[in-house]
Amino acid sequence: MLESLVIKNVALIDSAELVFSEGLNVLSGETGSGKSVIIESLNFVLGAKADRNMIRSGEESCSVSATFNVASIKNVKEIFEELDVEYDDECIITRKFSIDGKSTIKINGISVTVSMLKKLTSKLVDVHGQSEHYELLSTSNQLKLIDNVGEKEILPIKEQIKGLFGEYKQICSSLNELGSDENSRIIRLDVLNYQINEIENADVKEGEFEKLVELKNTIKHREKILNSLNLVKSTLDREGGVSDNLSSCYKAISNLSNISSDYNVLTDRLGAIYSEIDDISSICSDCLARIDADEIDVDKIEARLDLIKGLFRKYGGDFVSLDSFLSNAIIEKDKLENFNKNAKELLTKKTLLENTLYKSYSALSTARRNVSNSFSNKVLKELLELGMSKSQFVIKFNEIPSLNDCKFTSDNGFDEIEFLFSANLGEPLKPLSFVISGGEMSRFMLSIKAQSANKNQVSTYIFDEIDAGISGNVAKIVAQKFAKIAKNVQIIAITHLPQISSMGDVNILISKSESDDKTITKVTKLSKEQKIDEIIRLVGGNTQSQSAKELAIDLIRQAEDYKLSL
Repeated sequence: MLESLVIKNVALIDSAELVFSEGLNVLSGETGSGKSVIIESLNFVLGAKADRNMIRSGEESCSVSATFNVASIKNVKEIFEELDVEYDDECIITRKFSIDGKSTIKINGISVTVSMLKKLTSKLVDVHGQSEHYELLSTSNQLKLIDNVGEKEILPIKEQIKGLFGEYKQICSSLNELGSDENSRIIRLDVLNYQINEIENADVKEGEFEKLVELKNTIKHREKILNSLNLVKSTLDREGGVSDNLSSCYKAISNLSNISSDYNVLTDRLGAIYSEIDDISSICSDCLARIDADEIDVDKIEARLDLIKGLFRKYGGDFVSLDSFLSNAIIEKDKLENFNKNAKELLTKKTLLENTLYKSYSALSTARRNVSNSFSNKVLKELLELGMSKSQFVIKFNEIPSLNDCKFTSDNGFDEIEFLFSANLGEPLKPLSFVISGGEMSRFMLSIKAQSANKNQVSTYIFDEIDAGISGNVAKIVAQKFAKIAKNVQIIAITHLPQISSMGDVNILISKSESDDKTITKVTKLSKEQKIDEIIRLVGGNTQSQSAKELAIDLIRQAEDYKLSL
């Protein structure tokens, strides 16, 4: 729910803080006092388009901060994770807008975009005013409403369809992978055969490319290598060379071992050195033997390297990619060559799934139609209580398609619906967008929300003067509807009606005054006595009149009694 709203430099408000509670929060005040600024500020922090005209005259920027308790809101955790924003039970949204058009938005201190903000706030607040009924004008949202209202009956079927539809999409994808037509398959097979033959005929071995590069470098530096190896070998092996001198040293020290064991260490070390020198000489001989220019075909090495480089360029860049490409090509070739067999199996599965999906679609449609009938009847009952006894409300469904005509393109079934309404006797049923006046739409929306509040995922409803055009007993019933809805959902309502004001759990007065040649809007949370005075003002009475005071007290008493009866 919305816990508080802090507004700075918005229109007539230089600085104001509104603190809300659970239940029904009522905002009232004289016409022009700034009530609309409160809604404008709230819409702004929820993600509405910013406008320089909202910045208080003489100021460079404005800001609005809203604090929400999100502990009880469904699926809000997933949205915070998607936005990569840390969260707990409290969420603080701050939005600033400057005269140069720059805007900053933060959720719990993390900067976000307007689209990211709306993704979150759409789950927190539902704002409804005299012209702000666009959400329910969308037929897709009308269907979502029915699904929410009938969640107990509808959700299990939708979950079943979701699983089946996932399998169905996978089968359709597999069919597409096989090839769409015979000519396409033949062309693709030709390409695959060429690629497979090219790679297999080349018979590239793992590590071959690296060895060829090494051999090429060896040939390039052959003279240098030969000179170095021959120098080492001759130095070690020639008469009077290192090996001969080490051998003499070794024999000399060996003769001393009988005299004292102290000389054994020298003998062992000289023996080890002689063995190492002999091994080095042997390796040099092997290397010299391998570097035989007559046995190495430089042109063949270059040609082989060019072939492998070409394959790497075409099929992935290295041996691992080349080998992976070959394996996948062979698998794809096998699928295409066995198209008829594979396609037959997939088409059989597809047909079976379409039959099963169609049955589930039909079951979903039946559940929705049952819920819709019950829901429309309950809404009509609400409208009757609100003084619209001649109104009609029908939820129109599309014709059920046959199995052959059904398009399996969604996990939401084949239903399309539209809310049709007629406010007066003799008027034909029409879609909502073509029908209702502001006052009629207000009562219609109130009836809808009265029947769906406990199914809605949002925790706060905002009603902006939806009581326009009503009075008397209907106004009393509207107030009671608010109280009923507020048992499950926080309501913030702007009103001119004493009946609604008397029903408030929290009453806030919006007033304006002039100071230093400036008009300032002030926000005051009313005490019990102040609430009585405000109700007297709303009924047009005099606060000094005892009868007016008694009337206001009686209205509050009746409201409290009604709330206790819920």
